Amino acid sequence: MWGFIVALISGALMSIQGVFNTEVTKQTSLWVSTGWVQLSAFAVCVLAWLFTGRESVAALWQVDNKYTLLGGVIGAFITITVIQSMGALGPARAAMLIVISQLAVAYVIELAGLFGVDKEPFEWRKVMGLLIAIAGIVIFKWEN
Repeated sequence: MWGFIVALISGALMSIQGVFNTEVTKQTSLWVSTGWVQLSAFAVCVLAWLFTGRESVAALWQVDNKYTLLGGVIGAFITITVIQSMGALGPARAAMLIVISQLAVAYVIELAGLFGVDKEPFEWRKVMGLLIAIAGIVIFKWEN
C-alpha cells in the first residue's frame, strides 16, 4: 500500500514540477531553469544527508555497475525534456505521453532483464494494458 501512495505522490509532484519548471523557463532560459532544478535538488539532498544517517559518500565508488551513476545526468535530460514537452503540448497531454513512454520502456526493461532488473516473461495482458492507456490518451484529447 505504501508503494502505491508514494507512486501517486510522485506522479503529482512530477506534474507540478513540470509546470513550475516550464514557467521558470519562460522567464529565464531552458539552461537556467534546468540548472536551478538540479542545483536546488542537490542542496536538498545535501541537507537531508546532513540531518540523517550520513552514509559515506565514498560508497558511490563501490557501486557495482558504474553506469548506474549516470542517473543524475539522465535526470538533467528528464528535466529538459519535461520542460520542453509541457511548453509545447501543455501539462495534461505532455504528462500522458510521458507516462505512456515510461510504461513502454519499463516493460521492455523487464522483458529483456536490462540494468540488473529481473527478467519477466512476455504477457499479452500487459501489452493490452499499454494499448488501452494509449487509447485513453486519444479519448482524453479527442477534439470534436
